[in-house]
Amino acid sequence: MKTYRKELFFNIPQRRGLKNITSIVQDAIRESGIQEGLVLVNAMHITASVFINDDESGLHHDYEVWLEKLAPEKPYSQYRHNGYEDNADAHLKRTIMGREVVCAITKGRLDFGPWEQIFYYEMDGMREKRALIKIIGE
Repeated sequence: MKTYRKELFFNIPQRRGLKNITSIVQDAIRESGIQEGLVLVNAMHITASVFINDDESGLHHDYEVWLEKLAPEKPYSQYRHNGYEDNADAHLKRTIMGREVVCAITKGRLDFGPWEQIFYYEMDGMREKRALIKIIGE
C-alpha cells in the first residue's frame, strides 16, 4: 500500500467563504499515482469545514443564511467563548458542516456521483489556514 500527503493553504479575504477544491484533490490523486484507494480531505482548523455537495450558488447562499440562523455571528456577547476570540459562531458552524470527507478513488479518479464536489468552507477567515489531503491505496 502507498500513501501520499499534501497540505493546502487558504487565505479567504473575508470572514466566511467557500472554495471548490475538487480539482485540487483530483490533481493530488494524479500526483500520488494511486489508482485504487481512498482520499481523506480535512480542515486543519477548528473554524473551517470540508464537505461534499453541489456547486450551485443558490445552495451556497442557503448555507450562509441557514448557518447564520443556527449560530449568529453577533452579538458577540451571546457566547462565553468570545471572551477569548470573537469566533464562537464559527466553531458551532464547523460542527454542523463537518470536519472532513473520505472519498473512493477508482482508476485514478474521484469516484463521485454526477453533482458531487468537494468544498473548503472557511468561517473565521482573513488569515492563513490549512487543509490536509491524505491518500492511501495502490
